[in-house]
Amino acid sequence: MDKARIGVTGLATMGRNLARNLARHGHPVAVHNRTPSRTKALVEEFGDEGTFLPAESAERFVASLERPRRLVIMVKAGPATDAVIEEFAPLLEPGDMIVDGGNAHFADTRRREADLRERGIHFVGTGISGGEEGALHGPSIMPGGSAESYESLGPLLEDISAHVDGTPCAVHVGPDGAGHFVKMVHNGIEYADMQLIAESYDLLRHAAGLAPDEIAAVFREWNTGRLESYLIEITAEVLAHTDAATGRPFVDVVLDQAEQKGTGRWTVQSALDLGVPVGGIAEAVFARSVSGHAALREAARGLPGPARAGAETLPGVPDAIEKALYASKIVAYAQGFHEIQAGSAEYGWNIDAGAMATIWRGGCIIRARFLDRIRAAYEADPQTPTLLTDAHFAEALGDAQEAWRNVIAIAAKHGVPVPGFSAALAYYDSLRAPRLPAALTQGQRDFFGAHTYRRADREGTFHTLWGGDRTEVTA
Repeated sequence: MDKARIGVTGLATMGRNLARNLARHGHPVAVHNRTPSRTKALVEEFGDEGTFLPAESAERFVASLERPRRLVIMVKAGPATDAVIEEFAPLLEPGDMIVDGGNAHFADTRRREADLRERGIHFVGTGISGGEEGALHGPSIMPGGSAESYESLGPLLEDISAHVDGTPCAVHVGPDGAGHFVKMVHNGIEYADMQLIAESYDLLRHAAGLAPDEIAAVFREWNTGRLESYLIEITAEVLAHTDAATGRPFVDVVLDQAEQKGTGRWTVQSALDLGVPVGGIAEAVFARSVSGHAALREAARGLPGPARAGAETLPGVPDAIEKALYASKIVAYAQGFHEIQAGSAEYGWNIDAGAMATIWRGGCIIRARFLDRIRAAYEADPQTPTLLTDAHFAEALGDAQEAWRNVIAIAAKHGVPVPGFSAALAYYDSLRAPRLPAALTQGQRDFFGAHTYRRADREGTFHTLWGGDRTEVTA
């Protein structure tokens, strides 16, 4: 075989595993890395898994690819990606494609796609979720770019993706930056999901008085029901693990400062730009930020408040937390899908929300039984304004009401911070409220800045002469 069907440059863990996945599926793969020793190590260690065509130079790498050339970049997002594009683009011809499989910001992807389109080269910003294991065994894949590029690239991506009920977890998301936008929101939802799970653990430990191994058993039980998911599964494993060096629960020896790589923050920033309320996702991002401010937390540790000790005497606390977790999870996903719909409308992407739920059912970090219900909701009404009004989810939210509110009250009683639960309930109550105090906010804005307001009883824009006789005038 003197030509490869596809090539991968950037052979760190994700790139290496993606190349192996392609080779395992019978696709000859050209492999290249800035440091040739990494290319050599890949072929020496995994050469028996399929056909690899190693190349030490960019020219040789490109020459080993069949037309149209499919070149996958797996390097760090930002300037490194731009540098690799500028290295390879001059070697390509019209109709060839560059596939960026990193976590790039969708605005950068839109810029790169427009620039390369002028040179006749397809640029395919592709979200890949599932971590290193997913890259090897089958990730969820979210490619953007032109429909023409997907005709050539799509079959390969669908082949190596995860499959659920025979359906590949890969689909053409939409033009230019659509793929990376959806991956960004996926990661924002992931932040929220993880934060809600963490809050559930904190409540089970410091309000219900359970030990980590007992909480692990609770999560294992939850994973047999409607909360079944990869994140619930691994949470049980982490909580059941004992630190070998100290004999203590592993969760007690890990520094309580959560790190982040930026995609959650991008999700919130983009939502602000689009005017989409994603408070649950935002609170998850801020919770990580708070955890990292060690000096600030140390300075505030002596502030008064209830002791975080003792078991809550109310019966059925774990069951109540399960309901609160499920309800808050519905809200977080509803916010994420609202942002996807808003982004799709803003940039003309025509994203199929139901298809996103479908490809997230396998391979990715947020894979869960729950996504089947989301897919069904969008199949029933592709234009649904929010998942909260879907009949199934509305019923679940109604059933969770008393437990959801009681859990947040219990958290306040014991001084356990639950920003995710609280923000989710506030969002839910805001949407269902017949009137919001925003009316007062508008009055304040008109008073100090003559910003005007609209009335509920007639059309038009108005201003009250607050510094004068307080008569109302048409603005």
